Amino acid sequence: MSIARPDMKLRSWRRLCYPARIPVRLYSQHQTGKLSRPSRALPNGTWDSHMHVVDPKRFSLAADAKYKPQAHTLEDARAFYSQFGIQNMVLVQPSIYGNDNSCMLEALHELTPSHGRAVVGLDPNNIDQNTMQKWHALGVRGARVNLVSVGRELTESELRDELQTYARVLRPFDWVLQLYIPLRLAIPLEKIVPDLGVKVCIDHFGWPSLPEPYDPSRAVPPYELPGFESLVALLQRNTWIKLSAPYRLSKDPDMRDLDSVGRELIKEAKHRVVYGTDWPHTRFGDVDSVPFIEKCFEWCGTDTGLIEKLFRDNAEELWDAPANR
Repeated sequence: MSIARPDMKLRSWRRLCYPARIPVRLYSQHQTGKLSRPSRALPNGTWDSHMHVVDPKRFSLAADAKYKPQAHTLEDARAFYSQFGIQNMVLVQPSIYGNDNSCMLEALHELTPSHGRAVVGLDPNNIDQNTMQKWHALGVRGARVNLVSVGRELTESELRDELQTYARVLRPFDWVLQLYIPLRLAIPLEKIVPDLGVKVCIDHFGWPSLPEPYDPSRAVPPYELPGFESLVALLQRNTWIKLSAPYRLSKDPDMRDLDSVGRELIKEAKHRVVYGTDWPHTRFGDVDSVPFIEKCFEWCGTDTGLIEKLFRDNAEELWDAPANR
């Protein structure tokens, strides 16, 4: 069912629509054995706002882990980022480790606060301020609520109660409340977020359900995606959005079904969008990150300042990060 949207938003979005036929991109998401490079250099001091480290042999997975990946260490990450000149990373606690942040914190310690930030998993009812203070000194700047990976469903009342509990714990440290939730939950979030008193960041384009199969003759109308209008409204407040993990969402190898969504988010919230690779792309094998970087350049057009906001400036503000330029 379509949700109501202002005529002004609809007219604005229509200016971003594609022509009837869309040329196929000349690259795919998947690697062919060679390292490719973006058509232009990323801004100096770029931050990847969403990546993971995992090492199941050295750090045991949670008993209820949904999958068991191969090891992807900080050393592996640095090798991956070297092709782009990225030195600044936000490590995000994956669901397979639950609230045991040991693997991630070891990597964060090696990165140092000059180049690293982290988003932990924690139980807000069982965490002490001394632990959080130590984590803060290491570079932790957020905690994650992950409903998607573990298939949790919450009512609006349950969601409000849980987020308020997290916010009370995070507020003294000015940490980010990071949410991995379906886009439809942006609707109740509109009423919940203003009372939290913390910065909120939503993963992976807000996790919309894109039409399937992909129809190249028709652009995806973003304001017809349940929750998108609420997401845009949230981004005018104390909320950020990660443009990350397109391959987990797109039904098109060339990500064209995300074009209208990506462009609209950047247009409506240029100070609230941050870039993320989602490395090491668990459960998806080898993914070439260059096509998505090119997409981000395309969505920003020729606006160098906008590119710098997406890849660097907004992340520095969100994660309380140093300007390494």
